[in-house]
Amino acid sequence: MKFGVIIFPGSNCDHDAYWTIQQVAKQPVTFLWHESHDLENCDAVIVPGGFAYGDYLRTGAIAKFSPVMESVRKFAEGGGLVLGICNGFQILCESGLLPGALMRNVGLKYVCKPVQVRVENTETPFTNACANGEVLTIPIGHMEGNYFCDPATLDELHRDNRVVFRYSSPGGDITAAANPNGSLDNIAGICSPGGNVVGMMPHPERASEPELGCTDGMKVFRSMVGAMADR
Repeated sequence: MKFGVIIFPGSNCDHDAYWTIQQVAKQPVTFLWHESHDLENCDAVIVPGGFAYGDYLRTGAIAKFSPVMESVRKFAEGGGLVLGICNGFQILCESGLLPGALMRNVGLKYVCKPVQVRVENTETPFTNACANGEVLTIPIGHMEGNYFCDPATLDELHRDNRVVFRYSSPGGDITAAANPNGSLDNIAGICSPGGNVVGMMPHPERASEPELGCTDGMKVFRSMVGAMADR
């Protein structure tokens, strides 16, 4: 199995994701350049966090036109695994791979801190190593993490069990106080209809080693490795 991590102008978490996959998960990984159509036979693609193209116009609005994203869309349509983290989640929404949009945080302030997220769906390739209802501690770092979609889309996400993570209290309660950005229904991550594309605002690569203070994020990467091994 082989992972690919996309590099956009302005990406700043690409090397973090690369390190986690190579040094912690012990899996082959390569960087994928934004101007290339070649996904280099990768089995999973990570769209990392950062500020792709400086977040000019709108987060992800320019990145979606990158040649590599055309290949990612085709890859996802064929069932390939795609994980969008923070800015990567924003890019996946702008690219139409996931519904909805990420707006400015309520309070209009950048938020950077560890948060708790409750696992709502363990039947994805990104959460199969988790228990349903399990609470993970994973850091966030964003200005536009306020997830929004129209009522029909929200109903569809609920009906099809496509909400993957929700901000919660340490005890797993879904409350307004546990919501760091005003996200609709405390949504922290969602998946595509086939479950092979996931976008999440928290950074699992920042919670993957004891030295970072938490290893809960490794469950996301461990799930991906297990899912690919089973294919």
